[in-house]
Parts: sequence; C-alpha cells; structure tokens
Amino acid sequence: MIGALVVVVLVALVALAVYGVVLTAIDRPPDVWTKRAVGVVVALLVVQAAIAAVQVFGGTPLPETSTFLIYLVVSVCVLPIATQFATAEPTRWGGAVVAVGAIATAVAVWRLDGLWVPGA
Repeated sequence: MIGALVVVVLVALVALAVYGVVLTAIDRPPDVWTKRAVGVVVALLVVQAAIAAVQVFGGTPLPETSTFLIYLVVSVCVLPIATQFATAEPTRWGGAVVAVGAIATAVAVWRLDGLWVPGA
C-alpha cells in the first residue's frame, strides 16, 4: 500500500463524513453532489484496493493476509451500499447515512494500514 494514498483516502472520507453531517444539519436530502463526492471517494478506494491486491497476490507476505483481504473488500463495498440506502428514500437523514458509511470506511482503511506489515 502507498502511505500517501492512505492519507488522501482518509482525508477524503473525513470530508465526506462532514459533508453528510452538514446536509443533515441543514435538513437537506442527499443530492447529485453527494453522489459525485461518493463517486470520487470510491474511485480512490478502488485504486487503493487494486494496488494492494496486486501487491498481495504478487507475493508480498503479510502476517494476516485473509483478514487484510476481507478489510480490503469491505473498504470498497460499504460506501456504495450506504449511499444506495441514503438515496433510496431521500430524507434529511440520508446525509447521516452517508456520514456513517464514510466513517465506517475510514475505520476499515485505517485498519488496513495497520495490517500492512510486509515481510512480517
């Protein structure tokens, strides 16, 4: 994994979570900008997952490879699912759902970074 990319992804996830909280606070449902922001963050997550998967399947030994791969899949899947729930029935709480999805994804990415100990 690339340390700088992890930082960029975490900052993007925190910004998305703040955006979701602000949408909830001003009583607005998720809009097209929410979907675009989620799309950008998911694109970053897919790039990170692709790089990590290539390294793991290319032979980089990790102490907990299966746990790492599970977190990798979770990091890519949670945010699109949360966004689908948030936009299925647009209410003011949709922003909160996006915020919770972003926070959960940030925890998964942080855990991925902690599990990345090549050669251990």
